[in-house]
Amino acid sequence: MKSGEGRLDGQVALVTGAGRGIGRVIAQALAEAGAAVALVARSSGQLEETLSLIEAQGGRAIAFPADVTDEEAVRRLVRQTTDALGPIDLLVANAGIGSSGKPFWEDDLADWWRLIEVNVKGVMLCAQAVLPGMIARRRGRIINTGSYAGVKANPGGLAYSVSKTAVLRFSEALANEVRPYGIQVFAISPGLVHTAMTERQWRSLPPAQQVVGTGATTNPTGDWSPPELAAQLVVRLAAGEGDALSGRFIHARADDLAEMCRRAAEIEREDLYTLRLRKLT
Repeated sequence: MKSGEGRLDGQVALVTGAGRGIGRVIAQALAEAGAAVALVARSSGQLEETLSLIEAQGGRAIAFPADVTDEEAVRRLVRQTTDALGPIDLLVANAGIGSSGKPFWEDDLADWWRLIEVNVKGVMLCAQAVLPGMIARRRGRIINTGSYAGVKANPGGLAYSVSKTAVLRFSEALANEVRPYGIQVFAISPGLVHTAMTERQWRSLPPAQQVVGTGATTNPTGDWSPPELAAQLVVRLAAGEGDALSGRFIHARADDLAEMCRRAAEIEREDLYTLRLRKLT
C-alpha cells in the first residue's frame, strides 16, 4: 500500500473472538492502522492480554468479556462500545469453535448444537445489534470469518462445515439486504491457521489425514497460513478497498484482493466467489 492507504483513523471496530488466535491478530492490526477497537471474548484473562498488547503499541481499545450467543449481552456491549468509543464502523464477527472430530453418529448433539449457536447465531446477533446504527448513518462494514470448510466439507467436521456454510450464505444474503444503505458485508477465510482450535481439530482426524501440505480440504493452498494474512485482508476491507466485492467470499491466502477488485464487474456478472449449485451444461 502507498503511504496513508489502509489507515483507519477515526473508525471504531468491534472484534469478537479477540482473546487469542486470529481474532487477537486482527484486533492488533486494526488498532495499528488507527482504529479504536472493542475486544470481545468469553475469557477476561485472554482479553486483558490482547488489550495490553494493543496499548503497548500505542493503540486504543476496550475489552468486554461476553458470550456472543447471549442476545442481551451482545446488545449491551454494542451500547457500551458506542458510549465509550463512538458509533461502530466495523464489525469483525470472528468468534467460533471447532468440531469434535467425531463422526456425526458418535457426536454429542448438545455439543454439536452449541457449535452452531456460537458460529452462526453469534454472527447473526452481532450483525443485528450493530446494523441499526450503521443504517442510520448510511455506512458501515461487516466482516464475518468463514472457512473453506463451508465450501468443501471435512471428515469429522460436519458441524463446523455446516456452520461455516451458513455464515457464507448469511453474509451474501445480508449484503444484498443492506446494500441500499451503503453498508458492505464480506465473508473471509483466513486459511488454515495454526491455532489451539485447529490443532485440536487436526489431531482428532485419522493419522492419514493429519498431513498439512498435501491439499488439505480446509485450505486450498495446502499448508498453514499465518494469521497476519487475514489481519491484512481485514484492514484493507475496513479501509474500503474491496467495497465493490460486498457479498463475496474472499480467501486471505488464495485470493488476490487487488485483482478481484479490478475484475469486480466480471465477478458480479459471472456470479463468482459465492455458493452456487453447478449444473451440467
